[in-house]
Amino acid sequence: MDDDVKRAAQRALAERVVGGEGTASAELRAGAFHDEGLPPPLDELVGKVTRTPVRVTEADYAAAKAAGYSEDQLFELVVCAAVGQSTRLYDAGLAALAEATAEGRVDRAT
Repeated sequence: MDDDVKRAAQRALAERVVGGEGTASAELRAGAFHDEGLPPPLDELVGKVTRTPVRVTEADYAAAKAAGYSEDQLFELVVCAAVGQSTRLYDAGLAALAEATAEGRVDRAT
């Protein structure tokens, strides 16, 4: 698959999870995607999803549900957080590859 096609597919995914139809507001989904500006306890849940996903617990979900968020909303926000983090990692990887290639450290012929 061509790099431009891959990048376009990744952008389309990001746009869809943040701006598509959903039960969580677009503002909350954007906050989860960027891991910023979320109210407690969503900030803690999303922070764990993006930085230490193995530490997400039932208590994190219970706190968010107790704050009035539905399971559907939480699912959408977790997906947005995961896609946002994968987007940041993808971008960082592409930047590192471009830098390494520009400095002649990587043979792209392979």
